[in-house]
Amino acid sequence: MGVLNVTPDSFSGDGVLDVSEAVNRARQMLAEGADVIDVGGESTRPGADPVPVEEELRRVVPVVQALLRDLGAVVSIDTQKAEVARRGLASGAAMINDVSALRTDPAMATVVAAHRAPVVLMHGYGGTVAPSASTGDVMVEVIEFLRDRIEFAVAAGIPRESILVDPGFGFGKTVEQNLDVLRHLGALRVLGQPIVIGPSRKGTIGRLLGGLSVHDRVEGTAAAVVVSIVQGADMIRVHDVRAMVRVARMTDLLSRVGSSASGRVGR
Repeated sequence: MGVLNVTPDSFSGDGVLDVSEAVNRARQMLAEGADVIDVGGESTRPGADPVPVEEELRRVVPVVQALLRDLGAVVSIDTQKAEVARRGLASGAAMINDVSALRTDPAMATVVAAHRAPVVLMHGYGGTVAPSASTGDVMVEVIEFLRDRIEFAVAAGIPRESILVDPGFGFGKTVEQNLDVLRHLGALRVLGQPIVIGPSRKGTIGRLLGGLSVHDRVEGTAAAVVVSIVQGADMIRVHDVRAMVRVARMTDLLSRVGSSASGRVGR
C-alpha cells in the first residue's frame, strides 16, 4: 500500500495538493510495485489541525477520480469522515482505511456496509494520536480493542471477510510499545483477519536510530517491514515503495525457504 498524502502538513513531508502531481506520484508508486494507493486528505500526525469535511472532500475526491480515470488504480481512502468515505467510494475507491476504527463518525459503519467495501480498523490510544493511555500489556489491549471493533462492524452490516486490522504502530504508543507491537504482531492472528501495519518513517524508528530525520528512516523502516512480514503481516503501508517492495519480496522468499528450497542445495 503506497501512501499518497494530499495534505500540506503530512508528518513525512511528502504531501501534494495538485491533482496532476498526485497522479504522477501514484503512477510512480504503481510502477514501483504498489498494489493499492492510499489517499489521505487529513494529517493524523500528533498536533495536526482538524480538516473540515468540505476541505477534505475538495482534496480527496478529484484525486480519486483522476487515479481511476488515468491509471485504473486500486484506491483506498484514509479518512475518519463518513461523507468523505461515501464520496470516495462513489468515485470508484475500493477500500476505506479508518484510523479511528469507526469511532469518530457514527455514520462511517453504515457507509462502508452500504458499499460492501473492505475496511481497515486501527488501534490507537486516547483517540488516534494522543499520548499513551496503556496500563498493561499493549498487545492484549490491542487485541481486545480490535475484537470489539470487529464485532461492532459486523453488527453494523460489514461482512467479516471485508475487515482488516491494524495495530496502529506509532499512534499514541511509546517507543517500547511500538517495539512490542512489532515483536508480537503475530498475536493478532487470533482475530482471524488480515493484518495491515504502517511503520514507514515513523518517529519511533528515528528515535531508536539516534534522532534520524524523517527522510533518513528508510533502512529502519525496512527492518520493521521484514519483522512485520515474518510475524504475519498481509499488507504493509509505506512511503518508499520501490525499496519496500523489494524488501517484502525478498522477505517472502526467505521466510518460505525451509519448505520451498528443501533438498535443492547446490542448484
